[in-house]
Amino acid sequence: MTQLPAQMTVVAISKPGGPEVLLPETRAVPKPGADDILIKVAAAGVNRPDVAQRSGSYPPPPGASDLPGLEVSGEVVALGANATGFKIGDKVMSLVAGGGYAQYCLTHHSHAMPVPDAFSMVEAGATPETLMTVWHNVFERGGLKAGETLLVHGGSSGIGTMAIQLAKAFGARVIVTVGSADKAAACLKLGANHAINYKTEDFVAATRTLTDNAGVDLILDMVGGEYIERNYDAAAVGGRIVQIAFLGSPKATVNFTKLMVKRLHHTGSTLRPRSVADKAAMVAAITAKVLPLLHQGRIKPLIDSTFPLEKAADAHRRMETSAHIGKIVLTV
Repeated sequence: MTQLPAQMTVVAISKPGGPEVLLPETRAVPKPGADDILIKVAAAGVNRPDVAQRSGSYPPPPGASDLPGLEVSGEVVALGANATGFKIGDKVMSLVAGGGYAQYCLTHHSHAMPVPDAFSMVEAGATPETLMTVWHNVFERGGLKAGETLLVHGGSSGIGTMAIQLAKAFGARVIVTVGSADKAAACLKLGANHAINYKTEDFVAATRTLTDNAGVDLILDMVGGEYIERNYDAAAVGGRIVQIAFLGSPKATVNFTKLMVKRLHHTGSTLRPRSVADKAAMVAAITAKVLPLLHQGRIKPLIDSTFPLEKAADAHRRMETSAHIGKIVLTV
């Protein structure tokens, strides 16, 4: 077995603030607990919760690393006594509760998945968080079925581009909202049936037109604010809305009569604070139902850009422009 170094380079949040507070540090390489595997990180996805944590509005859950980074790919280099399913040298990708912005990262063995045959390590590092978010919210909470229509707000985001591909793979029709012609083109290329530019069109009127006034069956919303009531207007009778973030406001004034009259279901979830068992159950379902599509290359994350770990601040600046299409990834 290769001797592991005692120390590693990480990117830490020196204090709450802008991208400039992300600074390289030297820390001890973490030691796996009984159920953990230690990953030598090749790539780490950059996600909106990382930005929220950096700004001070999204603290890590109890027991999680204080370092940002919720998904990684890399090589298994150490195993806890109870860790099963993997061996030293295996290439894996994993959701993590924190700590991804580092040369080495711990994960619970039940949260790791093999790197798909068709994937580069960068693609693998960009996959777990968005894949699990979409799977749980669109299919497990939202109950999307073949033949139904899904509306995705933020269609060109990492989550949006994954949602398009997964929903199409399972036989749904997909409408997205985007903020530019370039983003619309990227979503249509991925398989979206229609792309609505929310800056020039009213998405409620557009979705009603596209569905012969029936409305959409399921809405995946990461905007909130004024979109909440507009989602009720865009939804079909018996439709479902799943809330996964608030790029706008988490508060809104809403006429809830619409919820009753149309018999709507409005639910939501966050992934990071979920229990080890909850996350393991999602990974097991994805391994059985989705991983084969990834191995075949039928579903892949769309990569916007990559930055070296030490340039994490630049990656955050890129994300905060909202100009990116797909995933931003740190390479280690």
